[in-house]
Amino acid sequence: MINNMEKLQFITHFTERYSYVDSARMALEGGCRWIQLRMKDATEKELESAALQVKDLCDVYNATFIIDDNVMMTKRVGADGVHLGRNDMPVDEARKILGADFIIGGTANTFEDICRLAEQGADYIGCGPFRFTSTKKNLATILGLEGYERLIGQMREKGIDLPLIAIGGIMYDDIPDLWEKGVSGIALSGSVLRAENPVSEMKRIVNRINQTEKTI
Repeated sequence: MINNMEKLQFITHFTERYSYVDSARMALEGGCRWIQLRMKDATEKELESAALQVKDLCDVYNATFIIDDNVMMTKRVGADGVHLGRNDMPVDEARKILGADFIIGGTANTFEDICRLAEQGADYIGCGPFRFTSTKKNLATILGLEGYERLIGQMREKGIDLPLIAIGGIMYDDIPDLWEKGVSGIALSGSVLRAENPVSEMKRIVNRINQTEKTI
């Protein structure tokens, strides 16, 4: 489910300079091949309009397209899957609606979250936050490197074999340390969009991941 390029996930955000669709386009131009459209305060009409545009972009780049939270929109626009937060629809209920062909990921902060998602049949786990991030409200407990090491160890002990994607305030220089702890991938947002040239920054991150994997 998680191939080499999908070890890097981009979560859309907006700034004074860039729209949600702009952010997805730049991430794709920079080499990312997994886009999650996250528009927390948007109306259904706004979300659908952006989703159709991002889907077209992902089709051009042969990228995986995930929609945050909205199961019915995922089905309506033909996205590849949905990402469900801790307070969203349970994964097993979403599976009944979407079927086996859609990717369903879930958010975790604790080992209990991870066990619940595994039991419900999630395809991957977005686990965080790594550190404080301003792109997410109601932030859960900060994990840090030690948190990922502990959670991955617990997963191995229990035989939970699911991709664990680190998220939350991750920067370029954090990549080697996170990989060393055993994460399956990382998800980024603000660190890319705050760069002077987001496309170049994404290319730099892709190269760093590739170089890191060769040395670990």
